[in-house]
Amino acid sequence: MNLLIPDEEIDALIDKADEIVAEKKAADEAAEKTAAEAAAAEAAKQQAVASATLEQKNALSRAKDYLAYTAFSYTGLIEQLEYEGYSNDAATYAADNCGADWNEQAAKKAQDYIDFTSFSRQGLIDQLVYEGFTAEQAEYGVAAIGY
Repeated sequence: MNLLIPDEEIDALIDKADEIVAEKKAADEAAEKTAAEAAAAEAAKQQAVASATLEQKNALSRAKDYLAYTAFSYTGLIEQLEYEGYSNDAATYAADNCGADWNEQAAKKAQDYIDFTSFSRQGLIDQLVYEGFTAEQAEYGVAAIGY
């Protein structure tokens, strides 16, 4: 029995194997880059927290208190902190470093509104945008509650 495989088929198999190896290497490099970027972002966040002023630390603490019992948009949280007398710098620092997932906040706020009163889908989106959520966050929030 003759089991010779034509050179063209061998070359095609080698090319396919090389392509798979290259894709795997690219995926591994992308994962390493993502991990490195995440580590760098965490280090930068830790540095920002370590070098925060007393006002920034207090604003951050207050922001976390607020988010523990109600939902805010990024801009809404900054406005609330400024209303309380924190500088824009401190309020922005707090919103940037409080760890909030703004999509999750939009979903919580959407649920709060629906629990309180009736809204059309678009009316709820418009209300969330009015509250300071981006259009994308509002869409996410409304979809997250099944609307």
